[in-house]
Amino acid sequence: MPPPAVSTAPVAPVVASSSSAAAAAPRRPRSLRLRVTPYASVSSSSSPSTLAVSIPPPPPARHSRKQLVGRDGAPAKPAKPRVFFLDVNPLCFRGSQRSLGAFARWLALFFAHVSLRDPVVAVLDGEGGNEYRRRLLPSYKAHRPRGPGTGADSRVIDVLRECNVPVVRIDGYEADDVVATLTEQVLQKGFRVVIGSPDKDFKQLISEDVQLVMPIPEIGRWSFYTLRHYVAQYKCDPTADLSLRCFIGDEADGVPGIQHLVPGFGRKTAVKLLKKHGSLENLLNTAAVRTVGKDYAQDALVKHADYLWKNYEVLSLKRDVKVQLDDRWLSTRDSCNDSSVLSDFILKFNEGQNISEDARVELESERAPNRTFAVPENMPK
Repeated sequence: MPPPAVSTAPVAPVVASSSSAAAAAPRRPRSLRLRVTPYASVSSSSSPSTLAVSIPPPPPARHSRKQLVGRDGAPAKPAKPRVFFLDVNPLCFRGSQRSLGAFARWLALFFAHVSLRDPVVAVLDGEGGNEYRRRLLPSYKAHRPRGPGTGADSRVIDVLRECNVPVVRIDGYEADDVVATLTEQVLQKGFRVVIGSPDKDFKQLISEDVQLVMPIPEIGRWSFYTLRHYVAQYKCDPTADLSLRCFIGDEADGVPGIQHLVPGFGRKTAVKLLKKHGSLENLLNTAAVRTVGKDYAQDALVKHADYLWKNYEVLSLKRDVKVQLDDRWLSTRDSCNDSSVLSDFILKFNEGQNISEDARVELESERAPNRTFAVPENMPK
């Protein structure tokens, strides 16, 4: 895909950062002098994506003593830098209802406690993104509304841009597929990836260099979910996640599991077979020529192979979306707009006093260090 044309335009006013002494304690918003800084936008008439990016100069690299000194005092390599992908659409809902207040609160928490000033790329579902999966499996997300008003609206996109977050939307693709494609490109650049989303589809991407961070309403915080958490929860490697979900299905997305056809074939049987054979492909190929398990499992694998392959095609994230990572998205994010932009957004679209106050406290408090929260027992399966 040819590189998009680059043009420059003025950005919305940027509030200068306060001094470290003044930031030591929370304070009420006050009138500040505004200063305009350059803003670069990226667009392409030939591309269906919607992109916007701010390109501030990165600050000097800072490393803690712990990062720079390894065992026995030997020099240690600094940890790989992180890039965050934010799956926007699920954050715009509270339950099944659209909620700008919920989005504002999760975004404020995300900036204050999770990403800090690491690069963030926001990704939205493109127009008609579900259609090719619905053609394969009509029940796929059939219970979810379609059309205008079912995704993030222009106000959400505007807030992200004003907080210097590039926004990517590719028509014909779900956000999951765009994130999966861009994740591959970011890893090739030597970065780690953290995906901010409640969507369990992303678990198939988990590795040493790919983590998830999920909004958990029960604790009111984002919670990191890593390779270690996955192995502890599922007792298998994430490389088998997609194959496992082909067996157990995804009720939330309208993808039925094989237990609907073979009631005795559940998670335990699937995990046991996948541990031995590694993947759905290896398992089905082996079952076609010899016995791989008990009679009911063997019969199910032979009789319902096409059913499982269809689930595989529906549930697997695409890695070939026509989108190209812009190196400027890897720059340290300029966070000086966060407090003023999100505070104004909360006040304008206040949907509940508690949510507004919670978000305002997060925005006005001193930035806390990045933290890993315990994974609740009711973590999505």
